[in-house]
Amino acid sequence: MNSSAVLDICLQALIAAAKLSAPVLVTSLVVGLAISLVQSVTQLQEATLSFVPKAVAVAIALVVCGNWMISEMVGFTNDLFARIPSLLNGS
Repeated sequence: MNSSAVLDICLQALIAAAKLSAPVLVTSLVVGLAISLVQSVTQLQEATLSFVPKAVAVAIALVVCGNWMISEMVGFTNDLFARIPSLLNGS
């Protein structure tokens, strides 16, 4: 196994991690921004007002995107297992 193969696997792992975390992070960001705007307008500075809607929105995002996330991860893992013989042969 040479350094270019290791770098390629690391790059694919980072891209997969970014793709898998994007739905949850974007959902949390959008809901957090909306709640912050509501808190600024109403001048309610309660911590639970921002935490509970974010937790609910992230749970909904996981339910909606969970099947896609699992299939992406299984595909990535199958690709890694398929590459093991070529990595061990050094070609």
